[in-house]
Amino acid sequence: MEFKGAIFDLDGVIVDTVPLHFKAWKKMFLEYGQEITFQDYKEKIDGIPRISGARAILKDLSEDKLNQAASRKQGYFLEFLEKEGVKVYPSTLELIENLKNQKIKVAVISASKNCRFTLEKAGIDSLFDVIITGNDVKKGKPEPDVFLLAAEKLNLSPEVCIIVEDAVLGVLAAQRAGMRCVGIDRYQNPQRLAKANLVVNDLSEVTVEQLKNL
Repeated sequence: MEFKGAIFDLDGVIVDTVPLHFKAWKKMFLEYGQEITFQDYKEKIDGIPRISGARAILKDLSEDKLNQAASRKQGYFLEFLEKEGVKVYPSTLELIENLKNQKIKVAVISASKNCRFTLEKAGIDSLFDVIITGNDVKKGKPEPDVFLLAAEKLNLSPEVCIIVEDAVLGVLAAQRAGMRCVGIDRYQNPQRLAKANLVVNDLSEVTVEQLKNL
């Protein structure tokens, strides 16, 4: 099947917002008497909608209280993003430019409602044909909705799209969407992304030709 569209997750794939997110979650959870480790963040919170992340740790709170906790985390994240800025992965930008040069459409997706602001902060919001944020879908990963919507907005069928992900739930969502997937292992544990069609440490290891042959 011809390869016509690439759909990139935002956090951990295009930009390194993980330190900012972890710091914001940690600060918020401490206010509720819960201390989280980076391992907790990776396994229970990374890559899912904010309210689900809050629920993963604050299991006894009512829905209203969970919404308040998630809002506090959001406030801290925006504060850290504003103060510290965000790091972009150069190898990801290079691959995106190479894809665009070969007339392959490119979308960015995120479970985060901060997606557009983060892209603007990084100065790369004009790079993408389609931007799908946490405001656009009701069901988060591992449900495939966010990827299917991106393909639809690109005017492409799922089977001609490839997903680039760094989270376990993202790889599962790609599988459920019927799309091939490249997993980026940022945690030196490639086994966690074993269901991807290709697992790499960084996108500097990936060429457009490789993607066409997946």
